[in-house]
Amino acid sequence: MSSSPTSSSSSSAAAGGEPLGSLFDVECAVEVVLGTGRITVRDCLRLERSSIVRLEQPAGSDLELRVQGRPLANGEVVIVDDGTALRLRRIIPPAGTEGA
Repeated sequence: MSSSPTSSSSSSAAAGGEPLGSLFDVECAVEVVLGTGRITVRDCLRLERSSIVRLEQPAGSDLELRVQGRPLANGEVVIVDDGTALRLRRIIPPAGTEGA
């Protein structure tokens, strides 16, 4: 019986074939940001169910995907099976590499 190519390639990647191979399965925090706004502490303490917080982004704007707090991509909300997801429209280049 032969081993599957996927399992042998992933074990060789972790063994040194890929310098960062051991990091590929590390989980990281992902945030999808609808928008941002500013309110006073007084208004924050008064928030309750059905309160409205105005955002700076216009309606219909793309959402921002952040990984570990850093912007990575923009996209739109889509329905997948019984849940929601983000369809990426644009990958944001790392700071300092745009236009390079």
